Amino acid sequence: MAEQILILDFGSQYTQLIARRVRELNVYCEIHPFNHFPALTPSVKGVILSGSPCSVRDNGSPDLDLGQFGQVPVLGICYGAQLMAHKSGGNVLPSTIREYGRARLSSVDHHSELLKEISLDSQVWMSHGDTIAALPSDYEIIASTASVKVAAFRKKGSAQYGIQFHPEVTHSLEGKNLLRNFVVHICRCSQDWTSEQFIESTVAELRSRLGSDQVVMALSGGVDSTVAAMLIHKAISKNLHCIFVDNGLLRQGEFQQVLDSYQGMGLNIKGVDARQQFYTALNGLTDPEAKRKAIGKTFIDVFDQEAHRIRDVKWLGQGTIYPDVIESVSVKGPSVTIKSHHNVGGLPEKMKMKVVEPLRSLFKDEVRLVGKTLGIDPAILGRHPFPGPGLGIRILGDITEEKVRILQEVDGLFISALKRHHLYDKVWQAGAVLLPIQSVGVMGDERTYEKVVALRAVVSVDGMTADWAHLPHEFLSEISSEIINKVKGVNRVVYDISSKPPATIEWE
Repeated sequence: MAEQILILDFGSQYTQLIARRVRELNVYCEIHPFNHFPALTPSVKGVILSGSPCSVRDNGSPDLDLGQFGQVPVLGICYGAQLMAHKSGGNVLPSTIREYGRARLSSVDHHSELLKEISLDSQVWMSHGDTIAALPSDYEIIASTASVKVAAFRKKGSAQYGIQFHPEVTHSLEGKNLLRNFVVHICRCSQDWTSEQFIESTVAELRSRLGSDQVVMALSGGVDSTVAAMLIHKAISKNLHCIFVDNGLLRQGEFQQVLDSYQGMGLNIKGVDARQQFYTALNGLTDPEAKRKAIGKTFIDVFDQEAHRIRDVKWLGQGTIYPDVIESVSVKGPSVTIKSHHNVGGLPEKMKMKVVEPLRSLFKDEVRLVGKTLGIDPAILGRHPFPGPGLGIRILGDITEEKVRILQEVDGLFISALKRHHLYDKVWQAGAVLLPIQSVGVMGDERTYEKVVALRAVVSVDGMTADWAHLPHEFLSEISSEIINKVKGVNRVVYDISSKPPATIEWE
């Protein structure tokens, strides 16, 4: 088994960032709740304890037997460091002032393996309400700031370290160097976890696991399902049967474009025109959740019907990625439930198939890197995220074919203009929303009373937070005129300048 770092989550908002930073060092790591993690094996080269919103002094706060790690190197971050000190007899007290934000290291022990090449006066990011007032007698301070005496420590004669700042955030300017010192020099990881190695080992594992079995998979044209399909295809070739359903809520021309691109990749794919079934299921529905459920149920019914046309299918392929897995795991208890928000949610239960998820250990940026290594078209890898219910949640109110036609035309003009002006790749996600209102306008000498569309474009890293994209005013003026002149039924265009939070990226 490949060597790995085990990250134990105490509920910190930064835990995923720790994993991303370790992965950037070409070292595999996994996140598990502090109270529900696998037994240590020789493949585990080190353990990282995350931060937490809790205090070690509170009754019922997250606790852990540190003795179970033996000689395996341990790095405690913030709460993890305080827990290490507290359980070994140190004194953890409330900070006299909340220590939050930028600080600078006023002393650094450069003889310490953890702090090699970390500069004196290096900027770090603090975020804690408690502080370590006194260390156990067998611990030693290896770094301080002006206001935090114990900014970093080491247990003497061991590879156990603790730090009261967050090296995983970009505000800690040399945080990646510190993590490299721990992962590479202290844990002695070989940094051989690359996209090439992932593809080789994953394809071999899929080939062994699936054998000559038949696999069916729903494709969406998005990054995750495409990369997952290509990995399964490399393993079992034509035994993978892909299905792409036109739910009538895709972007303009998308159904044929996606089919053409997949067939060019050698995938065994069938396109299914189910537009009328979806429109019938959506007839008269206005509540967003009701629309989502109708779209999801209809998709399952259509996919299940098509899948049963294939003989002896035993597996369902899915494009689940790592955030889908770890966000569904609670640090409060041992239950592990994969979220069912994908457009194929509910299929395994209905179809009684085993699930194969070749990307379940990867973050989104890693999926794109694997896709690039596989030679997948950059246009697919760089495609903006698109919601599973499609335009169904970008048409506010009830859905009709005429409304879909209008929104497809508007969205098509908007996306084409972004690409034409070289703005598409600078935006994380963009689209148009059809509002359930009409406005007065004048076109020629006639008074009009037509529909309003909102344009939405955001910049983001992972969609968890997002800022509205500051598109050039000239561009917005041009695309507004183009939409009003070319799309029959629209006489007003507005631009959404809300960020997430407090707003969401999608309107429904």
